[in-house]
Amino acid sequence: MVLRRNHYDAAFESYLRTSRIPYVAVDEKRRALAQNTSIKSLDFIVYAKQGPNLLIDVKGRTEIFPDQRNKRRWENWATVEDIQGLQQWQELFGEGFISGLVFAYQLPSDSISNNLEKLFAFKGNLYAFYLVKIDEYRQKMRPRSQSWQTVFLHQQDFYEMRQPVETIIQS
Repeated sequence: MVLRRNHYDAAFESYLRTSRIPYVAVDEKRRALAQNTSIKSLDFIVYAKQGPNLLIDVKGRTEIFPDQRNKRRWENWATVEDIQGLQQWQELFGEGFISGLVFAYQLPSDSISNNLEKLFAFKGNLYAFYLVKIDEYRQKMRPRSQSWQTVFLHQQDFYEMRQPVETIIQS
């Protein structure tokens, strides 16, 4: 395992190890160069049992109830750089690989979602992992913040696109 400071990445890596899914953890400290251009690092290369292998960037989010701090549920924003980097990795790896964002949600212990979502326990916390393929995300993404260069999906689009990560990896 790569030493990770981000608990979302560490939880996802633990999920992969526990599920005995072959993967390569990418050292995020160094950016890769391709054709003299710097590309934002991805987090994992995951080898699926069948179907395409995955190039994954994990996006950690804390799931809260809708009435808390006036936040929406299932935040799914990413930076434009995240999207561009994953698209570049997908093109570089070529056929047999697809890029995707894995949204790793840390759920409160008393969340009603705990009865609805497939959860993974890691260091006393509960996580739900959802994957959205980068090509699908790009088609429906909307600007979130111009100054922060972030994008997001409307809730309905996200619900339609997201897939529990095990559905893709273990199918």
